[in-house]
Amino acid sequence: MTGQQALWTPSEAFKATQPLSQFMAWCAERTGRSFTDYDDFYRWSVEDRASFWSEVWDYCGVIGDKGETALADGDDMLKARFFPEARLNFAENLLAHAGEGDALIFHGENKAADRWSWTRLTATVSRLQQALATMGIGEGDRVAAMMPNMPETVALMLAVTSTGAIWSSCSPDFGDQGVLDRFGQIEPKLFIACDGYWYNGKRQDVADKVVAVSLKLNVPVLVVPYAGDTPALLEQLADGRSFDQFIADYSVKEIEYKRLAFSHPIYILFSSGTTGVPKCIVHSAGGTLLQHLKEHRFHCGLQAGEKLFYFTTCGWMMWNWLVSGLACGATLCLYDGSPFYPDGNVLFDYAAEEKFAIFGTSAKYIDAVRKGGLTPKVTHDLSSLRLMTSTGSPLSPEGFSFVYEGIKDDIQLASISGGTDIVSCFVLGNPLKPVWRGEIQGPGLGLAVDVWDDEGKPVRGEKGELVCTKAFPSMPVMFWNDPDGAKYRSAYFDRFDNTWCHGDFAEWTEHGGLVIHGRSDATLNPGGVRIGTAEIYNQVEQLDEVVEALCIGQDWEDDVRVILFVRLAPGITLTEELDKKIKTRIRTGASPRHVPAKVIQVEDIPRTKSGKIVELAVREVVHGRPVKNKEALANPEALALFADLPQLRS
Repeated sequence: MTGQQALWTPSEAFKATQPLSQFMAWCAERTGRSFTDYDDFYRWSVEDRASFWSEVWDYCGVIGDKGETALADGDDMLKARFFPEARLNFAENLLAHAGEGDALIFHGENKAADRWSWTRLTATVSRLQQALATMGIGEGDRVAAMMPNMPETVALMLAVTSTGAIWSSCSPDFGDQGVLDRFGQIEPKLFIACDGYWYNGKRQDVADKVVAVSLKLNVPVLVVPYAGDTPALLEQLADGRSFDQFIADYSVKEIEYKRLAFSHPIYILFSSGTTGVPKCIVHSAGGTLLQHLKEHRFHCGLQAGEKLFYFTTCGWMMWNWLVSGLACGATLCLYDGSPFYPDGNVLFDYAAEEKFAIFGTSAKYIDAVRKGGLTPKVTHDLSSLRLMTSTGSPLSPEGFSFVYEGIKDDIQLASISGGTDIVSCFVLGNPLKPVWRGEIQGPGLGLAVDVWDDEGKPVRGEKGELVCTKAFPSMPVMFWNDPDGAKYRSAYFDRFDNTWCHGDFAEWTEHGGLVIHGRSDATLNPGGVRIGTAEIYNQVEQLDEVVEALCIGQDWEDDVRVILFVRLAPGITLTEELDKKIKTRIRTGASPRHVPAKVIQVEDIPRTKSGKIVELAVREVVHGRPVKNKEALANPEALALFADLPQLRS
């Protein structure tokens, strides 16, 4: 990487406008310290986490009682408690703004569009809260929603969390068993569902699924009209009511926010569940709020009135991340449907029309736009866009280059990585530093991120495990139905004592940034040498013939051999010539060790609902082992393509 040019460098004028610069000056004045640069500020944020997070609370104007103690038992990751005396309400902080300005803007694939002012949003939350209270829903109760990414979903979440109840959601494209695998574990008191949704130009009916799930959950159902026949669905439900019926008897009054402990649960999120029943990961009101405020305000530079967009469903933690933008006074731009219907310009049309400041998406989407030959920088007015974020999988170096070549010259590109486990990011963007091709800009403030080898020693210039060595506010409160915490400890703390091991294979760069090489549990080990799958994808997916790839390690002759599956462009077949071209590209672009033993063409590659390819599930199928939860996949039928392939027997 030595000698390369930065893709983007912030000007001094740009840096001066950033909330991060202003926050650094605030902290210097309040603590009596002098920070020489950002790196010095980051070190302080990790070394004195109590002071740092206390300053985040004050600077961001968190509503609530902070208490005297910012951090108790801070040296023990499993016992540490942030703001143990604090009392706050998550929804109260997200609804702190008022007026007729836009809080929510919605575009649906079927051309549905809506705008909700802060006044309308607050009024709707007020009426919903009263209806929930009449049902007896309150502190600690669970409410489960199978909903599109639409304004009513945001309002419902705010109403639920305002009462002290716990919100959990998934997208309506889950099968009924996938919904039950999640919500059946948490025993909700109310099930919320849409009457249908749109995807890829087709109206998707969910009536049978809603009925099946409601029968198993045996709770009242709230039906939100969108793309189906609400009256017909209600007739099939034993205890159902429509959204309008639910709030009809209530007039707008001041919302009663129940302030609870910092650690009080507000969200239950779910692991992907491709190797078993999904883990139910419980997140706190205070931890989620503080971590999201920090990421939005300082790492993204989000300011009141700006428009924040993230392409996500309600089954991905990026939806939870997106809605917290309300706490900064931002306008949330919501979209539901396919990002490629009627064509790949639909989201850029939205961005140009509404003047997005921040456009969040997945690495797979950026790659698809690149391979689709689109050039939004030519076809769209993106003058308002200052930040593009990418997550879901590692963004390839070619993806980085394409953003500047095809989308916009002067833009900060932030590849970000974290997960459902922390409902936020370990590593992400930094508006005060340059963007380097293929690199995440750095770790999040207040997070003691490092890369360790197998012996638990920090490494530089080598690949290793991504770890966090000190407690942080957005650690899960617990796993649901894990009374002694055994599953929780096993998930993150079995590998290293008193250190969070995240399960990512990572590497520091010479610029102080990071590269994520894929999940460490999917890391390949041919001949005992650890190889990240992302390193292979970065090479092979540059080829025009290859649409998508998936790589696994196959147990073979007392070792592991690398198998690469490729989905090729229409009309392309894997010939000996193309096989050689793929292997040569990997050999020269990565290393001889990365070259797969076999390249196999497949018609499709299985992925989760949020678009992540599922290496582990394919590995199980290839080895003849059952995949325990196919309901977590968007296209489970694709797994059958990998069973008993003759190429894998020689």
